[in-house]
Amino acid sequence: MNESGTEGPDTMQEVVELWTDGACKGNPGPGGWGVLMRSGAHEKTLHGGEMATTNNRMELMAVIQGLTALKRSCTVTIHTDSQYVMKGMTEWLANWKRRGWVTADKKPVKNAELWRMLDEQVSRHRVSWRWVRGHAGDPGNERADQLANQGVEEARRGRAA
Repeated sequence: MNESGTEGPDTMQEVVELWTDGACKGNPGPGGWGVLMRSGAHEKTLHGGEMATTNNRMELMAVIQGLTALKRSCTVTIHTDSQYVMKGMTEWLANWKRRGWVTADKKPVKNAELWRMLDEQVSRHRVSWRWVRGHAGDPGNERADQLANQGVEEARRGRAA
């Protein structure tokens, strides 16, 4: 707030919406991640891939990469079709951290290094989570899915080169 009691430009956070998705051809196998970012009239897409990965790793990477691309703290709504990512961040993470990155049945948390990276990125922003049903016509999710599949194809081509 400024002296007049109103929010000035320095206190207002940019509002960003992210649609994220991961894809894997075989699990494990070649995989990709995709992100559609929107802020006002601006839109940006990101994608990438790896040759030997899992679907869950790619779902996590999509959100990590999307948040990392934001250069300053923002108010972010993340749209994901991944129950794994959504529940991990909203239900499981606090207990994993409290227990030293082990699950309730005393096993190491899978993909712990990615969960740590995601937790670090989330802490930079004001984040809310929205689950969307995959392949059900949500335009942002469909676009993120296309980008993730593009990441798979580029990873495959990179291996052949």
